[in-house]
Amino acid sequence: MAGASPVPHRGIVVMSTIAATLMQTLDSTIANVALPHMQGSLSATADQITWVLTSYIVATAVMTAPVGWLSTRFGRKNFFVFCLAGFTVASALCGLAQSLEQIVLYRVIQGMTGAAIVPLSQSIMMDLYPPEERGSAMAMWGMGVMVGPIIGPTLGGWLTDMYDWRYVFFINVPVGIAAVFGIWTFLKAPAANRSLRFDWTGFVVLAAGLGALQLMLDRGAQNEWFASLEIVAETVIAGLGLYLFVVHICLAEKPLIPLGLFANTNFSVGLVMMLCIGAILVASVVLLGTYLQTLGGYSVWEAGLLLAPRGLGTMAAMMLAGRLADRFDPRLVMLFGFTTLGFGLMQMATWTPDIDRFTIVWVTMVQGFALGMIFVPLQVLAFATMPPQYRTDGTAFFSLVRNVGSAVGISVTTFVLSNATQIAHARIAETLTPFNRMIQTGGAYLLWNSATGRGRAALNGEVTRQAMQIAYAQDFLLLALVVIPPALMLILMRRPARLGGPGMVHAMAD
Repeated sequence: MAGASPVPHRGIVVMSTIAATLMQTLDSTIANVALPHMQGSLSATADQITWVLTSYIVATAVMTAPVGWLSTRFGRKNFFVFCLAGFTVASALCGLAQSLEQIVLYRVIQGMTGAAIVPLSQSIMMDLYPPEERGSAMAMWGMGVMVGPIIGPTLGGWLTDMYDWRYVFFINVPVGIAAVFGIWTFLKAPAANRSLRFDWTGFVVLAAGLGALQLMLDRGAQNEWFASLEIVAETVIAGLGLYLFVVHICLAEKPLIPLGLFANTNFSVGLVMMLCIGAILVASVVLLGTYLQTLGGYSVWEAGLLLAPRGLGTMAAMMLAGRLADRFDPRLVMLFGFTTLGFGLMQMATWTPDIDRFTIVWVTMVQGFALGMIFVPLQVLAFATMPPQYRTDGTAFFSLVRNVGSAVGISVTTFVLSNATQIAHARIAETLTPFNRMIQTGGAYLLWNSATGRGRAALNGEVTRQAMQIAYAQDFLLLALVVIPPALMLILMRRPARLGGPGMVHAMAD
């Protein structure tokens, strides 16, 4: 479908595709704030209720890899509609769930059907637009990918406070129905290839590796990492599964993921960049939300409102970056984005609990703007010279890497936050002896009198607060350092001779 000629009903297909993308990415974070409410309603423990998130993450990771094969085997349009319908029905069932077992089962179905939505929607958007317009197309599509996780906690908190936790799932139903109707009615897609055979060996070892990796990252912190036999076992399975998958795709005649996909330099470098961006995108949102609530004293709803400008910055940047990527060297646009993102994260590393709202708003907006300036040119460059037969596999693998990056980012920053808090608490507490005159005079003595139980509790609370402030600063600094490797790797990416020119058209024409 690629080409300069307009596609019939393209606007409706685009709106349906973006709505589907936003619906799926929104669901990755919208349920987080509702977990305490679900816990009470479903009579679950704190450990059990986390499976509402874990089951979805693992199912999505496992089912992302075979998207390319399934799309070709059953037809992209048929498979996309099936996934959208399955995701919508599973969302409704999650909202109607009456027990923990039910909601975990429905979340697994939701993750399995939702895994294909983002890569298929990206592939469709690329086919709907000629090469010279793909920067703007990726900007429109990217708003769903980037804005969804950002506004998820805000929308989830509002729905939970105003209505009920079940509405964080019910909200998908009307969007899903509209998207299914638009895609089924107006999308024209290539016919299915019934002759393909499925690579069961590759799928099994990859599913085992990814599933174990996601479980390890998600449950590591609460199980004290490698002090737990469960985490050790998951690590071994993850390492063995991923190793066997790499060996398999190198030796198999027709592997699940084509080996030729990685021969494209831009795509291979883009995978590393997407891994880092995925880590920063979600981890920074999680850290900011907890920072504002635990240290800033804001409610869930207020914290969500303060994070909203970040999404506005992302949307504004994506529309601008789409135009810039069509006209100028996308690598320069990305360099500006990486520099701005690093600046924003460094600013956050200097924050104290009494930071004013205006500073929070403008710094987070700058961050969102920077992410938008990176994401669109990255999509354009990574797929600029990708042969059409690899496009759906490539978008699926890109989505998979972004999800893995998000899981790694959350896991690492959570571990750093917990560990750094303990270390800082111990170091501060070392100085708080009965002979320290700073806490034995004036207001400090009245508030933190170590001779009384109430005073010791208040003193310990203040020490914990100060220790958490140090830990959050270290986490934000760590995320700023993560920006450096992908920025340096820009030199490895190749810009087509003329973006949108004849060479690129030939490389990407169907």
